[in-house]
Amino acid sequence: MTVLVAGASGFVGRRLCPALVEAGHDVRAMTRHPDTYAGAGTPVRGDVSDPASLGPALAGCSAAYYLVHSLDKPDFEADDAAGARAFAAAAADAGLSRIVYLGGLGDDADDLSKHLRSRREVEKILAGSGVPVTVLRAGIIVGHGGISWEMTRQLVEHLPAMITPRWVHTRTQPIAVADVVRYLVGVLELPEAAGRHFDIGGPDVLEYVEMMKRVAAIEGRRTLVVPVPLLTPSLSSRWLALVTDVDRTTGRSLIDSMSNEVVVRDDSIRTLVPFEPTDYDSAVLQALGERARARRAAPRGGPTALRRAAGTAARRAAGTAGTAARRAAGTATR
Repeated sequence: MTVLVAGASGFVGRRLCPALVEAGHDVRAMTRHPDTYAGAGTPVRGDVSDPASLGPALAGCSAAYYLVHSLDKPDFEADDAAGARAFAAAAADAGLSRIVYLGGLGDDADDLSKHLRSRREVEKILAGSGVPVTVLRAGIIVGHGGISWEMTRQLVEHLPAMITPRWVHTRTQPIAVADVVRYLVGVLELPEAAGRHFDIGGPDVLEYVEMMKRVAAIEGRRTLVVPVPLLTPSLSSRWLALVTDVDRTTGRSLIDSMSNEVVVRDDSIRTLVPFEPTDYDSAVLQALGERARARRAAPRGGPTALRRAAGTAARRAAGTAGTAARRAAGTATR
């Protein structure tokens, strides 16, 4: 199947593309800068903020993955909605048989954050195209380069003692990025996945504070956490910007979302794409190992080598994910 991946150079996309190739698909990697793309698949130019670029990118494709979202602008909701509308229209014009979208966990009965509301709105916009849509909803994705994971790791590594707000006691269900890729590949050709949304997560339901403590233990660090209930989201985002690589706007969006419990409430995906999900500690070890390999490669060639090392690690993980997904799909359809 010829498949377009929108967001191919992103955290999940650069792992998904090689997994799809491994699974036997013809992959078009959509990026704003195809001349610098070094990942799996055939690079094609496309930008959801430039609707005219989407038709040529999607021409001849049977399905597409939509992995596009933004958090680094105050008005990201409007940008996300506009991008989704443009992509939905182009997908319908191209006659796609499926769109697979990676959204966010969260109970619709809750007062969802702007970030999670935006994810739900994108789901609705894509579904309104008339193209069958499969939505996978995830919480924190653990893997080298993921914003939420990097925020967790850097907090632990930079602060032996932390003054934390109430959100550290919110429950979440983190998932390894390799497992996200397995699910994404696994649902693509399943007829029973069309027009449905699924919750995906790892086996561990944890409070954010427990996640940080586990990372500290794995790295051999001691971390003292001092809860301060009155610490506001604005102050929290400024604090994050000071001690991590996460910018203040993105940090504020993430912190607002951390007031929402994000856990799996329907695990029916486990029947359709059966495999044993990675536990949190193992996912952390995998992420730290990938980071260490990338850092070892960086001095020999600077940023380029770092990107190549990350790409190589992603392809290795994706090869395993692609093989597992094919087996899972075969099991599910028998």
